[in-house]
Amino acid sequence: MQGLHLTADLHDCQCDARWLVDAQALGERCTAAVRSAGLQAVGQLFHSFPATDQGPGGVTATVLLAESHLCVHTWPEHRAVTLDVYVCNFGGDHAPQAHQLLDTLLALFVPGRVQRHALQRGQSPSHEL
Repeated sequence: MQGLHLTADLHDCQCDARWLVDAQALGERCTAAVRSAGLQAVGQLFHSFPATDQGPGGVTATVLLAESHLCVHTWPEHRAVTLDVYVCNFGGDHAPQAHQLLDTLLALFVPGRVQRHALQRGQSPSHEL
C-alpha cells in the first residue's frame, strides 16, 4: 500500500497548443513518457471536452499503470495543466520512475510557473478516518 503521489499545477504553459486540446496526441505522448520512465501501462482513456464561449475545450488523459496511475487535465483557455502521478511501491521503489515521468511532462508543457507536491502514502496507520 505504500507509494508516492506526485502532483503539479502548471500555469502559463508555453507549449504548442495541441498538447492542451488534442486528446489523442497528448495521450500518445503520455503513454510514451510512461514507457520511457520504465513504468508499465495497463489501460488508458483520453477524453476531449467541447469548446465553450470561454475557449477551446480541455483534455483529460489517464493512463492506468501496473504501479498505479497518471492523470493529466488541461485548461487551454488558461494555458494551465494539472498532473497527477501515483506509484505504489509494493515489491519495489518506483519513486525514481515517478519523478522521471513528472519531469518529462513538465518539459512538454513548458510552464511559466509550477506548484509541485509530493505525498508519501500508506506510511503509518496512526489513525483511521
